[in-house]
Amino acid sequence: MAKVEFHFDFGSPNAYLAHLIIPEIERRAGVTFEYVPILLGGVFKLTNNRSPAEKMAGIKNRLEYERLEFQRFIRRYGIKKFEWNPFFPVNTLLIMRGAIAAELDGIFARYVDEVFKHVWAEPKDMDEPAVVRAALKESGFDAERLLARTQEPEVKDRLLKSTQVSVARGTFGAPTFFVGKEIFFGKDRSRDVEEEILRGK
Repeated sequence: MAKVEFHFDFGSPNAYLAHLIIPEIERRAGVTFEYVPILLGGVFKLTNNRSPAEKMAGIKNRLEYERLEFQRFIRRYGIKKFEWNPFFPVNTLLIMRGAIAAELDGIFARYVDEVFKHVWAEPKDMDEPAVVRAALKESGFDAERLLARTQEPEVKDRLLKSTQVSVARGTFGAPTFFVGKEIFFGKDRSRDVEEEILRGK
């Protein structure tokens, strides 16, 4: 069976919503998604891309329609734990490096769940180190250790390489899915992702 990957950045609300529905896809399709941390700011620089809000600014009715589709997705999947982060856009460099550190420390899955929660379910200003430290402590992590590890060259290099490799494979934003070599962009492609997984079984 082809490897199934989810390339994400905590700063993307669409990545968070995709994260919430992945467990059901895994259950139905009998697969486990591999989560791949990437830095969305780095992706934008490497691809000359910009955030959707920037690209759609000034286009009459476009942002309103995107918000409508966003709410439709939430209703379709019965998502209850979402609240728009008033500090958006969030500089995610620290918490994405934290994801790499958590991966190295064997606490990656719980870190992903908890940090997504602190950004999009119980929104906090998660680009402020003091806020991040408090949030990690609240979630039962060794905050001092994780934050110290974010400054290690290995952690920095791994996030940089992960981002570069993702872009080299076709990524230009988040969330991006890969089923083997097939690429799918955005939470709205989750059905296509599931179909591709089942097609390859």
